[in-house]
Amino acid sequence: MNKAAILVAGGKGTRMGGPVAKQYLPIGGKPVLFRTLEAFNQAYEQIHLILVLPEGDFDFWNELCQDYGFDIPHQLVAGGSSRFQSVKKGLEALPFKEGLVAIHDGVRPFVKASVISESFEVAAERGSAIAVVPLKDSLRKLNDKGGSRYEERQYFRLVQTPQTFQIPKILKAFQVPELPQFTDDATVYEHQGWPVTLISGNLENIKITTPEDMAYAEYLLQRLG
Repeated sequence: MNKAAILVAGGKGTRMGGPVAKQYLPIGGKPVLFRTLEAFNQAYEQIHLILVLPEGDFDFWNELCQDYGFDIPHQLVAGGSSRFQSVKKGLEALPFKEGLVAIHDGVRPFVKASVISESFEVAAERGSAIAVVPLKDSLRKLNDKGGSRYEERQYFRLVQTPQTFQIPKILKAFQVPELPQFTDDATVYEHQGWPVTLISGNLENIKITTPEDMAYAEYLLQRLG
C-alpha cells in the first residue's frame, strides 16, 4: 500500500525569539527537521516524504541540506496562510490518490517508529489513527462567570501527531472551507461525520515551540541515546 507523510513546518518561529525559525534550529548538532524526516524514513524506508515550508525558505533549506550532507529524499511544497491551508497544499501534492498518509508537525522530532507504524496499520483498517497521550495534571473547566469545576482527567487525552488517514477520505475532508474549529487534521476529518480512532502516542513526542522546549529536547537526546 502506498504510504506518504506530510511534515508541516510553515511557522515563523516567533515564540522562539530568534532570527531563525524553530524548525531549522539544531538539537544535538542537527536541525530539528532533519531529525523528524529521519524518524519517518527509519520507520518506512520507501515512504514518500513531503515537507511543507514557507516558499521563501526554500533556498535556505536547500543550503542547510547541502551544508549537513542531508540526503533523505523528500518533496518540498510551499505552505499556505494557515496550518489548514498548508496541509491542504501538501495533500494536493501527493503523487498518488490511494493509500495512506500521515500528517505530522515538523517540530515533533521524537516520535517513535512504533507510533508511526501503528498509525499506518490502524488507519489502513479503521480510516484514521490519531496519536494521543493521557493527562498527568488535574483538569478544571472554566465557565463564563469566572468560576470553574473539576473534570475527570481519565476522560480526556492530549492530541499529538502523527494523524494518519486513508488518502481518499482525507482528500475529501479537506475540500471544505476552513473553519475556526479545525484545530488539527482530526477535526477536519471528523467534520465529515467520520469517527476518529485513537492510538497511544509517546510522551517524548513534544512539539518544540519555546526556548525551554529546546533545552528539554537536548536532554531527551541524551536520555534516549
